[in-house]
Amino acid sequence: MISEDSLRRALARMDEQASQAWLRPALMSSVREALDRDWILDIDASVKPLYGKQEGALKGYNPHKPGRPSHVLHTYWVSPLRQVLDVQLTAGNQHASSHARAGLEQLLDELGEKAPALVRGDSGYGNEGILVALEQRQQPYLLRLRQTANVQRLVRRQFDRLDWSRTDSQGFQAVQDEVKLSGWSQPRRVVILRRRLREGIARETLDDHGQLRLDFADHHILDAARMWEYTVLVTNADYRLESIAQLYRDRCDCENGFDELKNQWGLSGFTTRDLNRSQTTARAGALIYNWWSWYCRAAHPGGRLEAITSRPLLLAAVGKAASHAGQTTLYLTSMHARMDTINQLLVNVRAALQHVRLTAEQFKDVDRWSTLLKYVCQKIAPRIDAQPACRTLPATG
Repeated sequence: MISEDSLRRALARMDEQASQAWLRPALMSSVREALDRDWILDIDASVKPLYGKQEGALKGYNPHKPGRPSHVLHTYWVSPLRQVLDVQLTAGNQHASSHARAGLEQLLDELGEKAPALVRGDSGYGNEGILVALEQRQQPYLLRLRQTANVQRLVRRQFDRLDWSRTDSQGFQAVQDEVKLSGWSQPRRVVILRRRLREGIARETLDDHGQLRLDFADHHILDAARMWEYTVLVTNADYRLESIAQLYRDRCDCENGFDELKNQWGLSGFTTRDLNRSQTTARAGALIYNWWSWYCRAAHPGGRLEAITSRPLLLAAVGKAASHAGQTTLYLTSMHARMDTINQLLVNVRAALQHVRLTAEQFKDVDRWSTLLKYVCQKIAPRIDAQPACRTLPATG
């Protein structure tokens, strides 16, 4: 293992163009062959607080540490495979979606025929610039709108309607409309979601002695006041109205992946004085994360294994390589207490590698990495298709 100083000195010899030419195609090739099925591209911006004098350490939107200089990580995510297509590191004051637009357009152009069935994002991306960029490419999208004054007036007009959809499993109802907000170049389809608030509401007050007190609202108060929470989404996709709410809620799954990248893979940890080397290590960390994710899905197709559990399971082993008759065999002896579980995981990995080997022997010009990804995707495909988001993608009308 090299030291951090050795890594910094080595990366200092690589300029920005060389870093992009190396890592961006590598990230794309690590995922591209698995994008034959309908998939969703999630975009998100994560704040990386800084505590030194690094390049780009500027004050911007920082919800956890207000006023603290930071970097911003714009991440492009393959859902539900939990793979990273690219990570772009920007200065702390470049949190807005306008700084992610160029990267999004470049990704969509590179994907070509493997473009996503849907681009999904939170309220930071529901603006004219992103919408126009997607519409020019005829790319379906589902983005959340900020609760501006015009959006609130739109919601106020909808509450008297009688054609709200039936309540879904999470208690949401939906209606759709067409509106042209201020700054938009054309009217667009919007979906308004609402849900009654029936519990978990508290009001913070101070008593006569200045002590903090929480007043919890009971069911009688909530029923009398008829309190609602609402969300407004903009979309050009022709999915059924009943599918829209679940499609956007499934975005919560990608938040778990962002948390894993930052806290278990060090995406928000390693930082250098200049922005270029920090960008290089962010993309390298995402690439290693992709490789490890494929390895874990080959070992356990039935579900995801996060790094905090999979690394102790699959890395705590002693290995020995033996060569005979032109073949090399790797023998692994696990040192973990859950040896029986680990043995089964390694048997699954061996089956995946054997499939690639037999395919390569039969077809000499086959791409082995592509064969491996297709094998893993076939193993997990029934579980992916069973997810609500993917099940609703083909639905139109």
